[in-house]
Amino acid sequence: MLDRTPFSMPLIIFLVACCLAVPVLFVSCAALLADSWPEFRGPTGQGHSTSTGLPLIWSESHNIVWKIPTPGRGWSSPVILGDQIWITTATEEGHSLRALGFDRASGRMLHNVEIFHLEQQRSIHGKNSYASPTPILENDRIYVHFGALGTAALKSSGEILWKTQELGYEHGHGPGASPALYGGLLVISCDGTDLQYVAALDKNIGRIRWRTPRREGAMAYSTPLVIQTGNVQQVISPGGHQAVSYDLKTGKELWWIRYNGFSQVARPIFGHGLVYIINPALGHPVLFAVRPDGHGDVTKSHIVWSRQRAVSLTPSPLIVGDEIYLVSDNGIATCLDAKTGQERWMVRLNGNFSASPIYADGRIYFLNEAGETTVIEPGRKFERLAENHLDGVTLSSMAVAGQAIFLRTDSSLYRIENRDGK
Repeated sequence: MLDRTPFSMPLIIFLVACCLAVPVLFVSCAALLADSWPEFRGPTGQGHSTSTGLPLIWSESHNIVWKIPTPGRGWSSPVILGDQIWITTATEEGHSLRALGFDRASGRMLHNVEIFHLEQQRSIHGKNSYASPTPILENDRIYVHFGALGTAALKSSGEILWKTQELGYEHGHGPGASPALYGGLLVISCDGTDLQYVAALDKNIGRIRWRTPRREGAMAYSTPLVIQTGNVQQVISPGGHQAVSYDLKTGKELWWIRYNGFSQVARPIFGHGLVYIINPALGHPVLFAVRPDGHGDVTKSHIVWSRQRAVSLTPSPLIVGDEIYLVSDNGIATCLDAKTGQERWMVRLNGNFSASPIYADGRIYFLNEAGETTVIEPGRKFERLAENHLDGVTLSSMAVAGQAIFLRTDSSLYRIENRDGK
């Protein structure tokens, strides 16, 4: 059954509406949501899956269907649609930017396509890669993005349909923000050290449909989120010193909040009529809950609550029912009341965290950077269900499709699935 969190993507809203209006369609709608993970943070863009029957316990020798070596270096998360899985990677010390396609059933590599070959490379942060933004899958299309290094669309056969390097700006620490896909547009936050703007590309040809400069700016790496409020489709895009809502069709600014901070990474989330936005705040991240019905500068009028203690810088927040769950980069997990910000519990987990948590099969999965996943029961009291270990470094977020979890390390791609009912 679908959880109570309002979905952000209008396609998902439409499907859920269809399910509620015509009960016979519910099974097929739920199956569609459960059997794919087409973008960063899944079909809702917020870390949710309706999958059931997922494994609770795994290790290198238990509940692993397959483990496949992956060439190069990349931190894009796996995306799944139909019988294919895609990730991106960079080989030749970052000069060759590639898209990799795998068979979902066997893990066999089907495609290894060079999208761009760079003669000169830009510097990046030591923790980052040249292939960190997550691809998007839609029907038989794969949209891949390498920040200012280039964007492209491929067929599921591996044929390149178009590619562009028009989004010229300086990353600072390398590519980070993934695109958001809505209808005919790929929306991309371009927050560099020199230029800061948000752009929408025509998904069919790769040309810029609109481009809106930031009022204020500094480098940032946050993936935008598309939400629906009334008849308006808003693009929520946090950037340096501000988070802005844009009209999806035109790129016009609708509202914004101001703050002191840059290098955003976490993607916003939406629920209970509120948008939740993280501001790095110069090393002391702050979570804002904002009503998205304002106009102009709403810093003083539409922030319902905020929290600074133990807020994540890199992992995105997760909303499940009436609670928000966070894990800070240094491993402090927190549960808050989504409407008021009141703290429910706070617990230290093992390790450091970059991956965003996911919610599936009635559980929350937190993946740290050392291959350890802590599984908990959502609720107002902390209940740890399992701790699972895999080899390798894990900065990519997990993906879920069908009854399997897909997880990427620095050297391998895993399909994790129940082999004995647990």
